[in-house]
Amino acid sequence: MNPRTRVKICGITRPEDAIEAARLGVDAIGLVFYENSPRNISIEQAQAICQVLPGFVTVVSLFLNPEARLVKDVLASVPVDLLQFHGNEPGDFCRSFGCPYIKALGMADDQRLELRAKEYSDARGVLLDSHEAGAAGGTGKTFDWDSIPQQLRQSIILAGGLSPQNVAEAIVSVRPYAVDLSSGVEAAPGIKDASLMAQLMKEVKRVDCESG
Repeated sequence: MNPRTRVKICGITRPEDAIEAARLGVDAIGLVFYENSPRNISIEQAQAICQVLPGFVTVVSLFLNPEARLVKDVLASVPVDLLQFHGNEPGDFCRSFGCPYIKALGMADDQRLELRAKEYSDARGVLLDSHEAGAAGGTGKTFDWDSIPQQLRQSIILAGGLSPQNVAEAIVSVRPYAVDLSSGVEAAPGIKDASLMAQLMKEVKRVDCESG
């Protein structure tokens, strides 16, 4: 029997979207702390979002090549469960904050995935996205899922161009540990669409049940 596919919705900017995501059964939400992103939020916004979340919803804070001070400020003020690093951060930097982390790796890079992943062997997960290494994700584009090594598939978080329309195909093709969506469930950058989030969760549950 295949395990249940976990779901993370990233780029949450409003408490009402966090509440709806939790109601629908999303496992984790992502809060973006990268000033060049349209989904960037302040510490105060993050606090307001976290205040309305029920228990058992994981809070992930996303950074891209941040100054260490920013990460420390967020950890001191926001009840973060996981850090997510989306840039060129070395493993030593990622693990220096004493908080569990996941590392995003861009698939538009010609380096071998297994070799890059070894640097982050203590990460709670490796997220694969369609961007180039060190660049921001959220491109809305998929990548060649066949390029993912078979031995890594059940442990990765799959991102990059996922939507309610293709998430079932992605799960069947890759069998990832989790899927991560942002623009695919939005009405506008940072504004989540409740009906799209509902469609997403319906599709994930359907394909998990049919494949179980």
